[in-house]
Amino acid sequence: MSSPMKAVFTVVAGLALAGLPRVGEPRAETAQLSVSLADPAWTGDKIPAGQQCTKFGGQSPMTPALKVEGLPAGTVEVLVEFNDDDYYDLSYDGGHGIIAFTAGPGAAVLPAVPGESRDMPPGVRIAQKNRATGSYARPGYLPPCSGGNDHGYFAVVKAVDGNEDILAEGRVTIGRY
Repeated sequence: MSSPMKAVFTVVAGLALAGLPRVGEPRAETAQLSVSLADPAWTGDKIPAGQQCTKFGGQSPMTPALKVEGLPAGTVEVLVEFNDDDYYDLSYDGGHGIIAFTAGPGAAVLPAVPGESRDMPPGVRIAQKNRATGSYARPGYLPPCSGGNDHGYFAVVKAVDGNEDILAEGRVTIGRY
């Protein structure tokens, strides 16, 4: 290895050892949230009957209610990014939609809210509609919609301050459909 290349490798290796976050990893100073499913019908295993998208027979599908603990001081809102682990286009950054809930520090139970709708209860808003296209496109949150192909669904939960800076983050498995 030539001397300039060796120097570049040494600097890159030194940065990796310095504990800098890799792409896609939360920053070290971001606190971790404890997130769990708050409704016993949602076990994290199979999506409850009727809670899939209406395209595949869902009956008034709702998001799962979530219990979030460890919300740090400065929290004004909790963002919940819904994703499909097995369909790349909807597997990241809220592919199935992002719902924002007004919340403060401590703990909160985020209520179930309607899927495929723009209408949200007070204190809840659609922060970003789902990215589905074609016959899958719906307003707001898109419930699990794989047609029963055993896709895994999860949510990334973020506590944010008034500037939408992320204060803490967690993840919960929703189930398979």
